[in-house]
Amino acid sequence: MRYDTIIIGGGPAGLSAAIYGARGGLKTAMFESLIVGGQINVTSEVENYPGFEEALAGIDLTDRMRKQAERFGAEVHYAEVTAVGLEGLCKIVETGEGSFQAKSIILCTGAHPRLLNVTGEERLTGRGVSYCATCDGALYRDKVVAVVGGGDSAIEEAMFLTRFASKVYIIHRREELRAQQIIQQRAFENPKMEFIWNTVIQEIKGETRLEALELYNRKTQQISFLKADGLFIYVGILPNSALLESRLDLDPGGFILTDEYMHTNIPGIFAAGDIRSKVLRQVVTACSDGAIAAWSAEKWIIENYPALAPWEPQ
Repeated sequence: MRYDTIIIGGGPAGLSAAIYGARGGLKTAMFESLIVGGQINVTSEVENYPGFEEALAGIDLTDRMRKQAERFGAEVHYAEVTAVGLEGLCKIVETGEGSFQAKSIILCTGAHPRLLNVTGEERLTGRGVSYCATCDGALYRDKVVAVVGGGDSAIEEAMFLTRFASKVYIIHRREELRAQQIIQQRAFENPKMEFIWNTVIQEIKGETRLEALELYNRKTQQISFLKADGLFIYVGILPNSALLESRLDLDPGGFILTDEYMHTNIPGIFAAGDIRSKVLRQVVTACSDGAIAAWSAEKWIIENYPALAPWEPQ
């Protein structure tokens, strides 16, 4: 089967690319190995996506996007991509459903937070455990939250949370932070923030929602408990780039480098969303990336083929 563009990944970036690609007249297919939506599916309430006065579940938002993409003619395939041929004008995508060809590929494989891998983390994700303060911080107005981590992201997001929470605890496994000094100074001066040093989380407790954290002090070897309404984990984010990393230009964190048109270093290959090296990973920025990538893919096809339909390059 041949397509003008194949999108790998069905999160907000991939869905946005599918909408813009199909609506722009490209024969478009999107491949997703699990369920459409990506990480946003675990978010119980999305409050900051433009156009929706009332909060809605992440899975509901992306389901609307899927229906919109299909209405414009995009094909959604639920199959794992096992290999990708990026070189040449004819790109190859190998999947569990077989082999497909495309003039362009948009990579929207996303990223995933590094987990603590402690009891209760997976079960309570979206029920008090979060990996994005910008996404979920407003849900914890006048409540007590904890942040795990000591780098720039952890401390900056903890300070952001003080806009809403009554108290923000920073749990860090060392005696000093890794964040930049100016960020540390602002955090230490914030009256809502309290630091718990030399400590790791052993278990996240709660039945239907997070209720408390079981803590272990690495220095004193004592166990304690901290009551909290929310836990924000910032111990790193990992790109889903295993299939592609050896052939694309990446930043030091393993995220794909693109230009402002979402073009990678390989002609006809674009990247959008969380897999891309960028400063803000949100649904709205992922959708923006996807729209730009689809628009850029269309322009690239027009420049390299005599028309959208024929497969013979100029």
